[in-house]
Amino acid sequence: MSAKADLRQIAFWADSLTEEEAARARKGITERHYAAGSYICHRGDRLDAWTGVITGLLKISAISRQGKAMTFAGVGPGGWFGEGTVIKNEARKYDLVALRDSRVALMNRATFLWLFETSVGFNRFLVHQLNERMGQFIATIEHDRIHDPTARVARNLAWLFNPVLYPRTGTHIEITQEELALLAGLSRQIANKALQTLEEAGLIAIDRGGITVVDLQALANYGG
Repeated sequence: MSAKADLRQIAFWADSLTEEEAARARKGITERHYAAGSYICHRGDRLDAWTGVITGLLKISAISRQGKAMTFAGVGPGGWFGEGTVIKNEARKYDLVALRDSRVALMNRATFLWLFETSVGFNRFLVHQLNERMGQFIATIEHDRIHDPTARVARNLAWLFNPVLYPRTGTHIEITQEELALLAGLSRQIANKALQTLEEAGLIAIDRGGITVVDLQALANYGG
């Protein structure tokens, strides 16, 4: 198996690299397993690695000085994040928690910077990803200030199907109602009611194995 094919198994952005770049990238990645509820890092910690989710589900969050918990994003399989922190060589400004047993890929800073400085394809991927994520964070502020709990659940669920950040997700995701409630910053009861509303609207289908999205565009725009 070529280095590019090997890397592609855990990183969809491998297609943006040359074979030489893929080989260098794969050597700079280690993998770790985290049990559900484990902290991968706390706010203020140094985690000098670009981070990807191979399997599982992570939550990026923080607690304000007033004690208010804030969830910035959920990261599912295929998602890579933390490039800004690695480039700026600074401490993490958020807590990173595994919501379920997760397998995580960590690319060391030296390898990341080498790709950042030499690979045109890698930089093109980063620009697209940062642009997409910026749009998400702007929408987060709008939704948290304006929209009701059902819209917040719809937004958080739709983001896990983002075709730019998670191109391999498809239409079904294994996620519990409790996990989705944690991502949306709501109680399980309120999240459950919101999901029922979305299912009745024909936007999703709920089963024991997770959630299937029927109309992604309508889900993403719900309440907008």
